[in-house]
Amino acid sequence: MSGIFESLVPLFGIVFTFGIPGLIIFWAIYSRHRERMRLIEKGISPDDAKHYFDKSGKNIITKPVNPFAALKWGILLAFLGLGIFISQILSYNYDIEDGFGFGIIILALGLGALLYYFILSAKLKQSSSEISRNEQETK
Repeated sequence: MSGIFESLVPLFGIVFTFGIPGLIIFWAIYSRHRERMRLIEKGISPDDAKHYFDKSGKNIITKPVNPFAALKWGILLAFLGLGIFISQILSYNYDIEDGFGFGIIILALGLGALLYYFILSAKLKQSSSEISRNEQETK
């Protein structure tokens, strides 16, 4: 009986390797076709549809890009590394429990988030004061 299951392993490997991506591609094409057919049924012209959707099918109206995203992720990842480093040093030098190390990592991430908040609020306050100063100069 185990010989049957052992011979099915390569078969399932090949089927899942090529079958799952094939199903994903088929589903993407099918859903796009179904959406276009619904637009035709409702009487919406392709030009009107292109006005609302771009080529990738996403809405043209997108969320504004955060110019400080790199700063946020840089600070958070740096503090994550610092938390892991400190927890490893403490677990190596002292006999502490495993949960204590995770607490230090979470604490470091929280401190990184607070640092990002304070940096961002200072930059936003600075930019708003520059905008108000420019408005007063133009008057």
